Amino acid sequence: MSEHHEELAALRAELEDYRKEKEQIRQVIGAIGGAGSSRRDKLFNFIIICVLIAILVLDVLRHFFHIPIPISSMFSLEIGVFLISLKIILMIHKQTKVEHFQFWILNSIEFRINSLAKKLRSIEKKLDK
Repeated sequence: MSEHHEELAALRAELEDYRKEKEQIRQVIGAIGGAGSSRRDKLFNFIIICVLIAILVLDVLRHFFHIPIPISSMFSLEIGVFLISLKIILMIHKQTKVEHFQFWILNSIEFRINSLAKKLRSIEKKLDK
C-alpha cells in the first residue's frame, strides 16, 4: 500500500513540475507577443481596414458620382500603399520574433539532449568497469 502512495506522490510531483514549466512557457510566449498583443493587433487591423474602406468609398464617390473629395486620387492611393506596406513590415517583424523563439527552444532541446548523452556515456563507462 505504501508503494502505491509513493507512486501517487511521484506522479503528483511530476504533474506539478509540468504545470510550472507550462506557466513559464506561457510567460515567455506572452513576452514575445502572445495573447496580450493579439488585442492590439486586432485593433490595428481593424483601423487599417476601416481607413482602406473609407479611401475606397471616397474614390468611388469621386469617380462614379463626380462628388468633389478634398483628397486627390494619387494621395489616397499612396495612403493605401503605405498602410499595406506598414502591415507587411509588422507581419515580418512578428514572424522574426517567432522564428527567434523557435530557435531558442530548439537550441535548449539540443543542449538538454547533449547533456543527457554525456550522462548516458558516463553511466555506460561506470557499468563497463
